Amino acid sequence: MTPRRITPGLAGAPTDVDLVVIGLGVTGAGVTLDAVSRGLTVLAVDAHDLAFGTSRFSSKLVHGGLRYLASGRVGIAHESAVERGILMETTAPHLTRPVPTLVPLAPGVSRTSSAMTRAAFLAGDLLRLTAGTSTDILPRPRRLTAAETRRLAPPLRTDGLRGAVLGWDGQLEDDARLVTTIARTAADRGAAVHTHARAVTATGTAVALRDELTGGTLDVRARAVVSAAGVWAGDLVDEVRLRPSRGTHLVLREDALPGLDVVVYAPIPGERNRYVLVLPQPDGQFYVGLTDEPVDGPVPDVAEPTEVEIGFLLDVVSASFSRPITRTDVVGAFAGLRPLLDTGDDSTADLSRKHAVLTGRSGVITIVGGKLTTYRRMAEDAVDVAVARAGLDVGPSITATLPLSGAAPREELADTVARAASPGEARLVRRYGADAGLVLDAAREWTGLPDAELLAPIAPGHPAISTVLAELVFGVTHEGAADVADLLDRRTRVGLVPADRAVAVAAAERVLGLVGRAAW
Repeated sequence: MTPRRITPGLAGAPTDVDLVVIGLGVTGAGVTLDAVSRGLTVLAVDAHDLAFGTSRFSSKLVHGGLRYLASGRVGIAHESAVERGILMETTAPHLTRPVPTLVPLAPGVSRTSSAMTRAAFLAGDLLRLTAGTSTDILPRPRRLTAAETRRLAPPLRTDGLRGAVLGWDGQLEDDARLVTTIARTAADRGAAVHTHARAVTATGTAVALRDELTGGTLDVRARAVVSAAGVWAGDLVDEVRLRPSRGTHLVLREDALPGLDVVVYAPIPGERNRYVLVLPQPDGQFYVGLTDEPVDGPVPDVAEPTEVEIGFLLDVVSASFSRPITRTDVVGAFAGLRPLLDTGDDSTADLSRKHAVLTGRSGVITIVGGKLTTYRRMAEDAVDVAVARAGLDVGPSITATLPLSGAAPREELADTVARAASPGEARLVRRYGADAGLVLDAAREWTGLPDAELLAPIAPGHPAISTVLAELVFGVTHEGAADVADLLDRRTRVGLVPADRAVAVAAAERVLGLVGRAAW
């Protein structure tokens, strides 16, 4: 079957469908896949791009719900653990991996706190067990000696270190890559997925759209309309009241914390069950985060970290490592806004991460709240409401057993990576799974360039940039990328480091010139 392509703008968009989905973050993409896999006709649109908002600014973890368990939210914790298992074992083993997580038992951590941490990790393991996730994927937690801790995490401060508690969680290859893969899977199954297409007005049965590339307009009739616009949901449905929370992360180079291959939970002084995370990434960088700051006023298109937040993260992390992490180590920073329902609580940290499906006076169904790990369940609930409201005759959701495009057993993919003839080929397998060959074939077909050039890094002489040309080509030809920002900030993540982005622009412009409009 020839893969369906994601389209920038409104060219070819249908005007009469069962369901219109507004917003193509992880939740909107999930709603699109859930609906089309049930047999509905679906048009999904986003004013900007796939993963433009909060979905690309996460910690890149597939959480098992430990934090929610610690605060007594057992239902949310169990749901997170179940959805983590589905992602890692069934739907996206190619985009996820087990990652060890470590809480160092430093002098500032009391014996009581150590016992509580150990108990929390054991409770998290019970969640794994009740969710049915194998220990082959996520091993059981255990206590480490000081010597074991130093071997696993060489940069940690060792003065008075008593050891650590070691657990396991899930990590994404890339959150924006997950969103794009969900959307591409939906398109392959027949959904019409259009980026750069803004919903100007919406009711429960009609949507007025504007093509953000040409200025053209389109009126669409639908049996149901779901808004998955995240922090912008209130722009479409007045009665939706959100209280966004900003989560900021820092980006560090590999040499800032040499030899660190585990996630480190650095305790926040004076707080219980709150940590700053140091997150090793597949490309060798580290993310440090995250904050939880309430956001007032108009919601920006892209949130910006503040220097206060950056300083806070640096101070907390530096206390746990032998070498202080300073502002000069920070090569990038990013922030996302959580779309939390306003419940009147004083602190956004106390607002529930449980999702909600709301039906407004206009008939538009809005899905808000939740978190990346539980996107599939959120999507299922939203489609259930849409189907019931519109009286559509379809069966239940099948997405819990529906592998995403490129999915393959983790062991099989690891073997393919080990046999790869070049780092570029290995990278494609890591980011596209079994579709790596499709990516390379498409790039070859559209450009006529040799494999050696397509698999070469796009910025020779800049070893921190491992993105290859074939990724950019595929981003345009199959994944709806319309400009440099789409390619560097979302189809790849070069844009997280401004200095890297600057040297990669020429390659993105070259690809847009080679295939550009012809691909759309």
